[in-house]
Amino acid sequence: MKAFDIIIAGGGASGLAAAIEAKRTDKAKRVAVLEHLPRVGKKILATGNGRCNLGNLNAPNHPYTNANFTAEIMSQYSAQSLIEFFESIGLYVRSDSEGRLYPHSNTAAAVLDALRFECENLGVELICDFKVTAIKKEKNFAINGEYLARKVIIACGGKSAPSQGSDGSGYPLLKGLGHRITPLAPSLVQLVTDTAKTKALKGVRAAASLTLSSGGSSKGEILFTDYGISGIAAMDLSRFVKAEAAAQISLDFACDYSLNKLETAIINIAKHNPSLPIDNLLSGFVPKALSAAITKAALGYLPKSAAEIGKKQAKRIAEEMKSFTVALKGTKSFSDAQVTKGGADVSQFNEETLESKKCHGLYACGEILDVDGACGGFNLAWAFASGRTAGKNAAIS
Repeated sequence: MKAFDIIIAGGGASGLAAAIEAKRTDKAKRVAVLEHLPRVGKKILATGNGRCNLGNLNAPNHPYTNANFTAEIMSQYSAQSLIEFFESIGLYVRSDSEGRLYPHSNTAAAVLDALRFECENLGVELICDFKVTAIKKEKNFAINGEYLARKVIIACGGKSAPSQGSDGSGYPLLKGLGHRITPLAPSLVQLVTDTAKTKALKGVRAAASLTLSSGGSSKGEILFTDYGISGIAAMDLSRFVKAEAAAQISLDFACDYSLNKLETAIINIAKHNPSLPIDNLLSGFVPKALSAAITKAALGYLPKSAAEIGKKQAKRIAEEMKSFTVALKGTKSFSDAQVTKGGADVSQFNEETLESKKCHGLYACGEILDVDGACGGFNLAWAFASGRTAGKNAAIS
């Protein structure tokens, strides 16, 4: 069997970062990445709609799942540290108004190439078309009976977007080495809702504040679809969906306005132009189709014009606009999800080194751990920070 000092199972963002950090920490270490797809980093190419939102300036203070566990690592590997890491491998990064980090080239391929070429430059062996199915620990780790390693880093990702490499195969590997896996669910995924109130809204985009009756909220753009709601705010809200809990989603399309102020505005619009077609009543706030849907939901019918809107009707419409409620049926599947909610129980890993407390010499990083964040580069920020942490500490000892 061919022997290495460190073997990394998974050639995604966290795995490649781990490999680079391990070799930089100790150039003499023999490091290999085992990837089951024909090429490393396929999922990186799909992030940020092909632009790769690779981090966020606000990541160190982000409320990740199990934020107490992530705090030390995200503090040590700050946004500036991530920017400097990429500059050191020839990739330059810019931030947008919301703190999201992108490569200057605006292409995800540039991110993957920088990581891949740095691995090759450092002498990391990238072994593709190799699926890790068994890891046995005696004095060293034996992988599939073909490779030996003193240290192993599990960086296989979760179950989201299986076509891009995250097929859940890392969970049984960790379970076989004594680790617990918390319940898994798709996250950063579209919401499936009752569409009785929204059938005519397919393709309509709007800004809204969303509140889940079972707990959780988000704010941003949504997109109505034939199955429910998509868009950044909807996907962020999916982090809080509990499969066992029936829930309602309340959408506020005028979160900058109090109910009284909104009611007054609607009355004034109707008085100013009584001949205004009713589906234009709220078009100063929301798209025309949504204006009609809100008015119909509030009144139970669509008046012909604004002349029919009095104080009573204005109050109902304002209330509906502030709380447009739809029943949640669930979410789309792992195939549509950006990340996985749940994973390896973080209490069984050292929060400073990411070494297993159950199996000496075993590390885990990235999405396979029970850590997830919102849209905006937070999950890739965790992947790179945790990968660098695992790689560095695996190389030290």
